[in-house]
Amino acid sequence: MSTEPTRVLIAEDEALIRLDLKEMLEEEGYVVVAEAGDGQTAVDRARELTPDLVILDIQMPVLDGLAAAEQIASARIAPVIVLTAFSQRELVERARDAGAMAYLVKPFSKNDLVPAIEVARARFTEMAALDGEVRTLEERLETRKVVERAKGRLMSDQGMTEAEAFRFIQRTAMNERTSMKALAERILAPDTPVPADGAPS
Repeated sequence: MSTEPTRVLIAEDEALIRLDLKEMLEEEGYVVVAEAGDGQTAVDRARELTPDLVILDIQMPVLDGLAAAEQIASARIAPVIVLTAFSQRELVERARDAGAMAYLVKPFSKNDLVPAIEVARARFTEMAALDGEVRTLEERLETRKVVERAKGRLMSDQGMTEAEAFRFIQRTAMNERTSMKALAERILAPDTPVPADGAPS
């Protein structure tokens, strides 16, 4: 069964890095549908082409990568990965607040790129599932935070991977006809032991 190749938009103002990135992606079977040298062009092309993934450098002219990430993420166009030359904690936090699903610190290799893409796409799918439950942006952010913390608890207590923890929350919430946020809050309640089968009692 042939699956469609992942369509990627890359935005990086340094042509050489952009070329490297494009080559890495194409070697791994991704299709680069557009390239941009500034954040505004990236946002415009993302709206026009609706790629499966957007990779943005943080420092770009016209509109920086964080502002572009925010626009693309809030419009739910595609998962966003940000590239940064600094491993500064604060920038990573800002990227996450802007809606980036993963980040890469330059210089990076193909071995860093592919896992980041998989993480970004999986998280984007999770977000879409969560967003189906809530109406307002405020609720959405609150739900995400609670579900992230509950995933962390399942990962540390049960040794689940991030994806398993999310699927567990999603599946259990559906089975119990409750929201993922309500279930996550139960998992986080201090007096709720999470038994070995993973289901909060």
